[in-house]
Amino acid sequence: MTRAITELSGVVSTVCDEIDTGGDRAMTAAPVLPRSTWDELVQVWQNLDLPNNGWRAEIIEESIVMTPPPGYGHNVIADRVHRALARVIPENWGIFQTAAVEIPLRSNLFIPDLVVIPMDALPSDDDPVPVPAGRALLAVEITSKSNANRDRNEKLWGYAHGGVPLFLLIDRFAKDEPSVTLYSGPSDGRYRFQHKVPFGEPIALPEPFDFTLETKEF
Repeated sequence: MTRAITELSGVVSTVCDEIDTGGDRAMTAAPVLPRSTWDELVQVWQNLDLPNNGWRAEIIEESIVMTPPPGYGHNVIADRVHRALARVIPENWGIFQTAAVEIPLRSNLFIPDLVVIPMDALPSDDDPVPVPAGRALLAVEITSKSNANRDRNEKLWGYAHGGVPLFLLIDRFAKDEPSVTLYSGPSDGRYRFQHKVPFGEPIALPEPFDFTLETKEF
């Protein structure tokens, strides 16, 4: 279950309980807010009173979407990927599960399930200031039943527009079989390359990671 909130003329209101991305529709159009309006929306996001620390709030095409904590299957995969990344990245990079990245051009602010960001790209204070998406080196999303299409569509599109060089989509609920897809080479709002493997097969992450992620325990 997810909940979406829109901010219009300073008024926040609940608009729906479930988000249907609309498939291809989500890949072809998105609103673009003026910078001043975007900053106001981010301020609303920063001041949200979430039910508890496990909930996440993101801005997806002008709507603030709140998502409850994921289940253990999701968390186990996140833990395994985190451990694998921690073994290969340098100490001056961080792996985060609650860091927000923003793509103002497309009115998006995402909190990836995992994101790798150089430490020197992080904000200097404790305020929940989003990091420009282009400073991330890798974003990872793990699908849940309630938001799988959002990860496959809006987030794929958003990360490409934001210039995230590598996007790893771990799709537990893919139509044919669970799969892992690595998207790379963002250009003009799309990823030029993708490599997909089913759960159980390894997938190689290129430079600057240069390692193979095992998926047999997903």
